[in-house]
This record gives sequence, structure tokens and C-alpha cells, in this order.
Amino acid sequence: MVTLLLDRTQLEVVLSPLERAATFHRENVRIPRESISKVQLTDDAWTWLRGVPNPGTHIPGVLAAGTWKAAGSVDFVLIRRRRPSVVVDLDGDGEYRRLILTTRHGLALTQALRLEVSGEPADVEEIVATSPTPAGKGKRRPVIRPRPA
Repeated sequence: MVTLLLDRTQLEVVLSPLERAATFHRENVRIPRESISKVQLTDDAWTWLRGVPNPGTHIPGVLAAGTWKAAGSVDFVLIRRRRPSVVVDLDGDGEYRRLILTTRHGLALTQALRLEVSGEPADVEEIVATSPTPAGKGKRRPVIRPRPA
């Protein structure tokens, strides 16, 4: 699973050496923060896949990794099996229109994008864990009401 780093200016998808080989990328993927238009969580990232790998790796149901090209669209994809994933729609990025990533940190990414972050890149899990909880947004106990007889 990829590591997601976020700072004031960009989202960085940190790739392991194995992920670099599968995606045919020599460096991490860096996306300007202002180009992120929408973030969606999904349990089945395979339904979001469009086009063909160019260059990339595709083992149906097991791995989809690399640059995927479709008519008028270029996506960066790193999907492993049927695990929780995040779909990041981009508007104004020069290279990609969408990121589709298998990661268990999707919820943390959506929360971290709403927060003010430092200029130093930090893991989205750390950002959310160390951020103060907004006033009035703490956990509330459910109200238990008796049922009418």
C-alpha cells in the first residue's frame, strides 16, 4: 500500500521499489494540492479503471499499476486485489486526470485535505492524529429513547 504525504502545496504518493517497477515510474508521483477537485472512497477500485496500461502492469483481479490511458484521459493507477481504495479526481494537473490508489489511509487523506498543514511533508495519518478536534465535533453518545408501548 502506498504512503501518502501532504504539505501546503502538494500531495505526494510515495512508491516502494516494487511499486516503482510495476508502475514504470522512477520517482514518486507529486500532485499540486490546488488541482485536487474531489476525493472518493471505494471498496472496489476495479470499477473505476478505464483505458489500457501505457506503460503499466495489469494482472486482472490482482494488480493494476502504472499510467492508464483512455480517450482524452490519463490516470495514475495502483490497485491491489479488492482492498479499500481512494479515487482522487484532478482538475488542472498537467499529467493526470485521476489517481486510483489502494490504501487504507483514504479517510485520513480526506480529513487531512480539510486541515491546515505545515510546509513540511507529513504522512496523512500523522496529520489527522495530531490535529486538534474542532470544537463541537467530538464524539457524542447516542440518545436512548424509550419505545412507545
